[in-house]
Amino acid sequence: MPEKRITKEDIQAKAEEIRQQADQGARAAAPAGLAVAGALVVVVVGVAYLLGRRRGRKNKTVVEVRRV
Repeated sequence: MPEKRITKEDIQAKAEEIRQQADQGARAAAPAGLAVAGALVVVVVGVAYLLGRRRGRKNKTVVEVRRV
């Protein structure tokens, strides 16, 4: 069985094929990634708001005025 030698062109063609497949996968996943990132931003802002609100209530100053 004769062995076929691997040439530079064979390697370049295979590398280009792999790159094209990776690009297609990235393009297909981009909309889902953007949706997840957007949802994550909304969750982080919501948590920061709620924690800040809680802290504000906890450290609220109460002023009592009494007449003598």
